Amino acid sequence: MVIGVLILIVVSLGSALVFVFRDRSGSTRAVKALALRVGLSLALFLFLMLAYYFGFIPGRL
Repeated sequence: MVIGVLILIVVSLGSALVFVFRDRSGSTRAVKALALRVGLSLALFLFLMLAYYFGFIPGRL
């Protein structure tokens, strides 16, 4: 799951880069893609913190 979300974060970042270079009309697609990336990053961080708190991730590897 974590690797899947990381892949989605990278894809969102790449799509924002494409939108920045291709959209010349002032479209907000790049902003939406970057906002999605931030949301995914925060969700992944919270998921990992909760998984550690509830003991799904051990303290020592």
